[in-house]
Amino acid sequence: MADILYFWEDMAVGQVRELGTISPTREEIIAFASQFDPQPFHLDDAAGEASVFGGLCASGWHTCAMAMRLMVTNFLSQTSSLGSPGLENIRWTKPVYPGDTLRLQSSVLEIKPMGRRPEVGMTRNLWEMFNQHGDLVLRMEGWGMFRRRHPAPTESA
Repeated sequence: MADILYFWEDMAVGQVRELGTISPTREEIIAFASQFDPQPFHLDDAAGEASVFGGLCASGWHTCAMAMRLMVTNFLSQTSSLGSPGLENIRWTKPVYPGDTLRLQSSVLEIKPMGRRPEVGMTRNLWEMFNQHGDLVLRMEGWGMFRRRHPAPTESA
C-alpha cells in the first residue's frame, strides 16, 4: 500500500480535484452491459441506433464505475479512506459512447467529524464527469469517510 498523503484534516470546503480521464471502448461497454445492465442499446449497435440515444452507449452504472476507478486510482489510493456510507443525487445527463474521453472532477462541499467515531471525519463531495466536448455526463454527490490524523479527544465518563 502506498504511503498515506491525505487525511481528513487535509480536506477543505471548496477544494477541487481533477482526477484524470478514461475512454471506454465498444468492447468494454458491451462486456459491462452483458454482465450488469443487459439492455439492448448497451449491447447492440443496431439497437443503440434505433434508441433515443442514437447509438450504442454505456450503461449509467458503467459510467459510475469508471468514475469510481478514476477516484480510487488518482486520489483515494493516497488517502486514509475508510469507504463511504453512500451516494446521493445520481444523474446521467448525457449518454457515453465508445471512444468518448471522460474527465472526472471532484469538489468538497462539506466536512464534519463523525460524532460517534472521533477517529473518523466525513466529507461530502460533488463528482462531475465531462466528455471530450465539455458536456456533463454524470453528476452525483456522496459522503466519504477518512481516518483523522489527529482524532478528537473523547469525553471522559
